[in-house]
Amino acid sequence: MRGLLCSPRLMLLLLLQPWESQLQFAGPRCRTGPLDLVFVIDSSRSVRPFEFETMRQFLVGLLRGLDVGPNATRVGVIQYSSQVQSVFRLGAFSRREDMERAIRALVPLAQGTMTGLAIQYAMNVAFSVAEGARPPEARVPRIAVIVTDGRPQDRVAEVAAQARARGIEIYAVGVQRADVGSLRAMASPPLDEHVFLVESFDLIQEFGLQFQGRLCAIDLCTEGTHGCEHHCISSPGSYSCRCRAGFVLQQDQRSCRAIDHCSFGNHSCQHECVSTFRGPRCHCREGHDLLPDGRSCQARDLCNGVDHGCEFQCVSEGLSYRCLCPEGQQLQADGKSCNRCREGHVDLVLLVDGSKSVRPQNFELVKRFVNQIVDFLDVSPEGTRVGLVQFSSRVRTEFPLGRYGTAAEVKQAVLAVEYMERGTMTGLALRHMVEHSFSEAQGARPRALNVPRVGLVFTDGRSQDDISVWAARAKEEGIVMYAVGVGKAVEEELRQIASEPAELHVSYSPDFGSMTHLLENLRGSICPEEGIGAGTELRSPCECESLVEFQGRTLGALEKLTQNLAQLAARLEDLENQLASQK
Repeated sequence: MRGLLCSPRLMLLLLLQPWESQLQFAGPRCRTGPLDLVFVIDSSRSVRPFEFETMRQFLVGLLRGLDVGPNATRVGVIQYSSQVQSVFRLGAFSRREDMERAIRALVPLAQGTMTGLAIQYAMNVAFSVAEGARPPEARVPRIAVIVTDGRPQDRVAEVAAQARARGIEIYAVGVQRADVGSLRAMASPPLDEHVFLVESFDLIQEFGLQFQGRLCAIDLCTEGTHGCEHHCISSPGSYSCRCRAGFVLQQDQRSCRAIDHCSFGNHSCQHECVSTFRGPRCHCREGHDLLPDGRSCQARDLCNGVDHGCEFQCVSEGLSYRCLCPEGQQLQADGKSCNRCREGHVDLVLLVDGSKSVRPQNFELVKRFVNQIVDFLDVSPEGTRVGLVQFSSRVRTEFPLGRYGTAAEVKQAVLAVEYMERGTMTGLALRHMVEHSFSEAQGARPRALNVPRVGLVFTDGRSQDDISVWAARAKEEGIVMYAVGVGKAVEEELRQIASEPAELHVSYSPDFGSMTHLLENLRGSICPEEGIGAGTELRSPCECESLVEFQGRTLGALEKLTQNLAQLAARLEDLENQLASQK
């Protein structure tokens, strides 16, 4: 089948070759026999409107070169971003005009890039008999053409392998920002016949089928006079040259040059960009390590390279490290943990920003930061209770105050929290906290028990709604408010959220990777030092519910002090008597 010019595979190779000029498809078409063909189109937010329009015209041009019909080529189109949408199924249309009309009415989804999800849909749904595909026993070739401009946000290798195992031949066409490694993971072997990469959407119009002239003509590539440096691709009555992956055809249309991916200016490498045949790769200068995002660099620090387990702070020391505890606390025998709060039992609700500006990798750092706070709390039903609320464009209680009774349970629940994304409705989150999170139904202890109520808001940006009303309401309700800001957090909003004085209730870190230094301030605030004596603390009359309460506390303290002085005077008198008797 590979050697036949009119085979389905060759038809696709011809279909995806460069045009030497813009052609009108008015000539005869190759009679390929039955073929089920599904186009899988990337319509994520990275595909700009004019680029999507170019891809739309590309599809229309391809359709005009196909022998479309119920017993010939059946065509289906699906588009994908964070979800998959069927534009039309294989059995929907038998006329080319109906297909073109559906493609021209296509509206981009403009979200993420879940290419693996799209391949799964094509395999399980688009190529099913219910959607118009011919049954396996009919032995009609099944071909999927994936057109994408970016790196998949999910795994593609495994699901693509499953699709190929079911007999689906996959062509992967990458445009501009596409990740060559992902294209190769999706495509069928041999890869040099199934992987295509073009530098821009403008050049995608150069892919198509030349229908002018005779299709089943002499294979001019076999005559050996083509002069192509890499590959020669036959077309009806003609041929064209194609370069291997990582190379681009030069102006002479025969020789190839390596693509300098770094010159496109979209690599985002913090230090250096190195162009490879698979695409741009970032490289860090000496003494720095590449972070998991593949772009950012960080000075080499052993504490950042191992799971050190330090509860408070890790300090690198050459080829080793040691753990530190905040001032006034001691390192425990395990060399990692610090002594916990012995006082300060509170009902603590954490409001965590899950907006899209945080990003998934930073949200994991936020969860780790929350668990470091939990590490220094005496979590128990009678001690400190912890609740967690995540907010973006909406608010979700991840777990209420009364659900977990140990620190281990709380930390496990924090790690299981899934990132929301979307907007930043901090005011809505504050309202939720005031109206629901500190209710007895959600595990808060009754006010009569005088257990302090503490709210800690973690955010990285400006709120999209008003926060003033519910920030003030929280403090009126007696909730002690702390505000932790990172990156582009607005100081004015942090101070508005926090209790007075702001210097003790507002913390800020310029980036997610350096939040650890905030823990010492939070520990000192949430875990106050143990008081002297047994309950001799005096409060300002403005903090008491009534003047009578303040008066009672004051008189009680004075009475106790008087008793202590009387006891001291009696001891002095006894001592004087003993001295006198000795003389």
